[in-house]
Amino acid sequence: MPMVLVSGLGSLMAPELALAGLIVPTLVANGVQAMAQGPKAALQSVKRFRLFLGIAFVMLLLSAQLVSVVPSHVLLLMIGGPITVFALLQLAGWQPRVAEGGHQKLEIGIGAFAGFIGGFSGIWGPPTVAYLTALGTEKRDQMRVQGVIYGLGAVALTLAHIGSGVLNAATVWFSLLLLPPAMLGMWVGKQAQDRIDQKAFRRATLLVLLLAGLNLVRRALL
Repeated sequence: MPMVLVSGLGSLMAPELALAGLIVPTLVANGVQAMAQGPKAALQSVKRFRLFLGIAFVMLLLSAQLVSVVPSHVLLLMIGGPITVFALLQLAGWQPRVAEGGHQKLEIGIGAFAGFIGGFSGIWGPPTVAYLTALGTEKRDQMRVQGVIYGLGAVALTLAHIGSGVLNAATVWFSLLLLPPAMLGMWVGKQAQDRIDQKAFRRATLLVLLLAGLNLVRRALL
């Protein structure tokens, strides 16, 4: 959700406003996804990825302060660049694999990177998905873990941007306005989940993200 929202909204308005708009829908949607299998399963995911979450949380709080000082065109490039690279790598078939044991340093590095780009862009999905895929996480577990990581990340993002001033008394209403269509989209997506070819849907989604990322890069450079 944050990647699609910030890409689409970022094509229509200032990146700071797009970032403010995605905060409430992302917070609620990922909370719902994290709790889909109950609090116990969610807590197990928190314990399993506590190092990743802790490092990402610290980096997110730090990098969120960049939003108010970085020029708009630089911010657009910083958001559009990771989206474009992620989409290209996935479309090219990049699927790294990591052994279950001995990956602590990698978890720290990816957690730091995810938190850093998440703080100023609201997007921490690409490195997170790549990491979980590399671990070979089972599909249902991966969806829950993503919900937990993104949900806690959304809490951190909310706190960070209350502090940075991006989410304020004016922009919070715009973010709340986006909540009903976001929830409707989640419901429709859940109904369609078992009725479509997942591979084709994933490829189409990546193509849309690639176009959105390239458009943000174009806006930044022109």
